[in-house]
Amino acid sequence: MPEIYIYLGFALAAYSVIGNDVIQTLGTFISSNEKRPWWVLWLFAGGILTVTLLYGWYTHGGDVSYGRLIGDPDKFNLENPKYPFIQDMSWWYILPPLVLLVVTRLGIPVSTSFLILTFFLPKGLTPMIIKSLIGYGVAFGTGLVFYLLVSRFTERYFLRNPEISKKSQIVWTVLQWGSTGFLWTQWLIQDFANIYVYLPRQISALEMTLSLGWLLLLLGYIFKKQGGAIQGIIKSKTNTSDIRSATFVDCIYGVVLYFFKELNRVPMSTTWVFLGLLAGREYGIRIAVEGRADGNMHRMVFRDIGKAALGLVISVVLVWAIHVIKTGELWMDIT
Repeated sequence: MPEIYIYLGFALAAYSVIGNDVIQTLGTFISSNEKRPWWVLWLFAGGILTVTLLYGWYTHGGDVSYGRLIGDPDKFNLENPKYPFIQDMSWWYILPPLVLLVVTRLGIPVSTSFLILTFFLPKGLTPMIIKSLIGYGVAFGTGLVFYLLVSRFTERYFLRNPEISKKSQIVWTVLQWGSTGFLWTQWLIQDFANIYVYLPRQISALEMTLSLGWLLLLLGYIFKKQGGAIQGIIKSKTNTSDIRSATFVDCIYGVVLYFFKELNRVPMSTTWVFLGLLAGREYGIRIAVEGRADGNMHRMVFRDIGKAALGLVISVVLVWAIHVIKTGELWMDIT
């Protein structure tokens, strides 16, 4: 019976994470390439996913999380987390991905790192929150400063000149697909941990092959339906369907994730980083192009923050509830 929950948990986590988090990474790519066949976009993203997964599996001795799930339990600290593999997994371990499925359907960008990984190591919640909040702040500041400096020359021009010449279209397509590939790789290295936490820390070649097939199938489904409910957050932002604007978003997001990937191995909420970047970008564009950020701008940003905060609350409450069921104790150590 525990094996059923292990593989069911992995299948549901993969479906939930891809349905919720992938849109943060590939949302602008999907929006700016809506006229292309979905399977062309899927082949591109699926190819990168395959290479990234195989490389991590080969270079880390079967650990596709790039070391983000493995650590020394006797030396736990911010740079050395350990997320244990639960061999005798019970039914409640499938609750986090099920909850994530529900909130994704509602279009809420919940952090899968908080909702799933915290379930396996409540003590890791505090360093994860710290790193994610720093990530939001860095992404917000980067987006704000960058777009304050360049929006007068880029976004204003893009908005006033939506038509792109054939020659420029080719150049921007190459740039955007390149930046998307870089971003997609950085996201996968961060978020493989959220999916593969259900499987052994060193998986076999058969497990790797079957899991890869499942991920590719789910990714194809996301492209087929053009992103789903979470895609609405992307489309609500200024000019994100323009391939030129999308290129800048993907490039900055990828650089920020790369910075935090190299900082330490603590998994973080890419959702918060993504929302921080979009918020900083919106403020930068509005101030640079229109001279100010109005009330609607403030409400939109705080609405996005509220949705992310709601995900954190759901995560903590769910983990606490299961802790009470398992131990009968009200106190749970998350520090």
